[in-house]
Amino acid sequence: MFSRDLWSEIFHSIKSNKLRTFLTGFSVAWGIFILVLLLASVDGMKNGFTKQFNDDATNSIFIYPGSTTKPYGGFEAGRRIQFDNEDLDYIRKSFVGYYEYLTPRFTKSVTARVGNETGTYSARSVNPDHQQIERTVIDKGRYINENDIKNTLKVVVVGKVVADELFKKEEAVGQNIILNDLSYKVIGVFSDDGNEREERNMYVPVTTFQRLYGNTNQIDQIALTYNPEFNFAEAINFSDNLETILKRRLVIDPDDQGAIYMNNYAEGFSDVSNFTTMLSVISIGIGMLILIAGIVGIGNILVFIIKERTKEIGIRKALGAKPFDVIKLVLLESVFITSISGLIGMIFAMAIVGLISPIVDAPAFSNPSVDTVTVVTSTVVLIVAGVLAGLIPAIKAAKVKPIVALRAD
Repeated sequence: MFSRDLWSEIFHSIKSNKLRTFLTGFSVAWGIFILVLLLASVDGMKNGFTKQFNDDATNSIFIYPGSTTKPYGGFEAGRRIQFDNEDLDYIRKSFVGYYEYLTPRFTKSVTARVGNETGTYSARSVNPDHQQIERTVIDKGRYINENDIKNTLKVVVVGKVVADELFKKEEAVGQNIILNDLSYKVIGVFSDDGNEREERNMYVPVTTFQRLYGNTNQIDQIALTYNPEFNFAEAINFSDNLETILKRRLVIDPDDQGAIYMNNYAEGFSDVSNFTTMLSVISIGIGMLILIAGIVGIGNILVFIIKERTKEIGIRKALGAKPFDVIKLVLLESVFITSISGLIGMIFAMAIVGLISPIVDAPAFSNPSVDTVTVVTSTVVLIVAGVLAGLIPAIKAAKVKPIVALRAD
């Protein structure tokens, strides 16, 4: 029950001992402040590393052809490896259930023109699966579909940057764009959360580019995503088997490391996951140390406060105060000071995090934030544990006989 006299005594004690109140409150506020900034920093680093993979699906595998470094099968070293449509079909038939999406890539540098606006961009010819592999977000219109592939239509999906530079404020979808003196119809505009540079690209049907540029069946790269149900070992094993079979098909020495380059995101993502997990463990460890340091600090201050007030306690007991009344008075004062101080430290730290979060977007540190529930829980733990640390000396002091307390130094 609220007691006006009790709280008047508490505020009078706080007012009479400003330095003691400041030291108690500062240790709590500083501990919470450091804890919040630590958690936000770790979160920012985790976001930064994870963002490196936002550009593509995390189960992606990109296969690039190179040149042989060893003679093999009657061929001299230095032979340039070239993929074609048959290689893609071979993967499609040989690895049913092992892959999720599969697409070729055939890339050309193009000069684009819309009215008087011109620019040089990269045009990738792909099939519809590429949207899921690259995590392309369609803002307007649509992506390439099977009908575009089948009928080798001259349609193009342009990046947001391309649309802004060539079409200015006009609507791009539905208009024509000249690519290397050939007219294409814009069917969509895309954006890319992970990499603004990707928004300078265009996507056209792979069959269209193959027909227009030499009526070829050649492709520059192969991109796919492995079965998302695979664990790390299964993903690596699939990638290794894929490389072995492609080398066998293209007559490449199995030990030749330069002929085909496999970029399996499973390896990189595993490294990042391990690193972010380690960061989380370290932050939890440091956070616990901060809390323990804060608890010890509060406990020491409470012990000092109780010792300082021994005579006062003796007078109160001589006037009829019960031990429980003494303990309640000391602990309520401590809870009030630590609660207000913890709240101030938490608000101040979260305000700083809120201010810097929108403007920090570096490759290794992005959008730092902190879980409010974690911070509030840590604050409550610090306050409760600190007060409990002072409970034992408070009980001990309350049991001292008034005459003994009055004789204390």
